[in-house]
Amino acid sequence: MLDNHSAHISKETKAWLDAQPEGRFTFVFTPKHGSWLNLVENFFSKLARSTLRHIRVTCKKELKDRIIAAIDDINRDPVVHTWTYKINVTP
Repeated sequence: MLDNHSAHISKETKAWLDAQPEGRFTFVFTPKHGSWLNLVENFFSKLARSTLRHIRVTCKKELKDRIIAAIDDINRDPVVHTWTYKINVTP
């Protein structure tokens, strides 16, 4: 699943996709206002709300260290998401 970022719909990406075996990949684009469908968007939103909200840092290194510590904490107890979706094809 991809968002509508220009890198995902570029000539180079389309050429790469065309060079892959038939049926190997299917690009499914999220709606322009469907960021909630993108797990990466959800991850960064949660990280910003839980770790970065209302903090003050003195330098970029401190900010980086806090972000890395938060990611390490999340990775100690990972949650596995399995996406499933049934496509209804009507002839």
